[in-house]
Amino acid sequence: MKTAYFDCFAGAGGDMILAALMDAGLDVERLRSELTKLHLGHYDLRVKKVLKKGIGGSQAVVIVDEEHHGHHHRHLSHIREIIEKSDLEESVRQKSIAIFTRLAEAEAKIHQTSVENIHFHEVGAMDAVIDVVGSVAGLNALGIEKVFCSHLHVGTGTVKCAHGILPVPAPATAELIKGKPVYSTGIEGELLTPTAAAILTTLSSNFGPMPAMTVKHIGYGAGTSDLPIPNLLRLIIGETGDEFSGYQTEEVAVIETGIDDMNPQIYGYLAERMLEMGALDVFLTPLQMKKNRPGTLITVICRPETVGKFSDFLIRETTTIGLRWRTDRRIKAQRTIEEVETEYGVIRFKTARVAGEVVNVSPEYEDCRRAALEEKVPLKEVMKAAGSAALGVKT
Repeated sequence: MKTAYFDCFAGAGGDMILAALMDAGLDVERLRSELTKLHLGHYDLRVKKVLKKGIGGSQAVVIVDEEHHGHHHRHLSHIREIIEKSDLEESVRQKSIAIFTRLAEAEAKIHQTSVENIHFHEVGAMDAVIDVVGSVAGLNALGIEKVFCSHLHVGTGTVKCAHGILPVPAPATAELIKGKPVYSTGIEGELLTPTAAAILTTLSSNFGPMPAMTVKHIGYGAGTSDLPIPNLLRLIIGETGDEFSGYQTEEVAVIETGIDDMNPQIYGYLAERMLEMGALDVFLTPLQMKKNRPGTLITVICRPETVGKFSDFLIRETTTIGLRWRTDRRIKAQRTIEEVETEYGVIRFKTARVAGEVVNVSPEYEDCRRAALEEKVPLKEVMKAAGSAALGVKT
């Protein structure tokens, strides 16, 4: 599978994404040809080679005829109409509209108004339309099937924009990166722009380390400013294996701590609370700890962005004074929760599919337990009946 990995060690801008694509092999004439399908004129797209701290890359330059396009702010409906009436491929149109919709939603939340009342300002300007549509069309032209992204470097300090002086990350950017792993190293300035944040968070399947791949092409997209680090967005394109075809993959965090001095009655409470808090899984493993003391290893699997929450909970609620955590990748079948009518009432069941094929059907334990108590029948009988009914629905 042809895969693109955006390495945002210096953040990202919409123009940097475009430039990285061209530096990685996207022909500028092919990109111009795709952009003509928008039926917009009076602009030009150029690319030039630059050096940033000794590393060569490409810089995308969008030149807009201001006299023709003026300074009119566009609403989402105007941008959607331009894209919908274009001759771009359907998938390119849909993804481009999705990006601008997320931008409008972020701005609307910040300004406490409706999506259609939003004036796009910077992100609605002509060059941003080129950045967004060009990035989507460029990935499509390169045959990219999957997009991954590193953790996002956002910068610090303030940025000057149409609304005045704003904190970094800008409010729209901050809204767009919710739930994504981000960081700052103290470099002053806006490293991640709202346009780039919208593109990357809309198109990327996962944020974290580079996936296992055979690297084919590498491109560097340059920003305009000079930073203490190379102001470049690195794009790595390669082939990933198809061994995970049909499965869902994601990055998770694993938190662990070993304890040998806590009342064992507390462990059940901990597990219940953390599952209620959104942990993906919690389990306990017997340990033989130092001085031959028997202990228990608490393992929590959670979303990477919730590590802080669960770490704080464990330190406050247990006798541990430290823990360790790491990020892992997990593979899972596609899962849905459905209902089936049985002789003991309605029972929910979980269906697991791989590439559309049902590989497992599992009745929900709590539903079966409730039915067994209400009907005063053995739990195993309810589970058997639910399993048979569910298989009958799926086969």
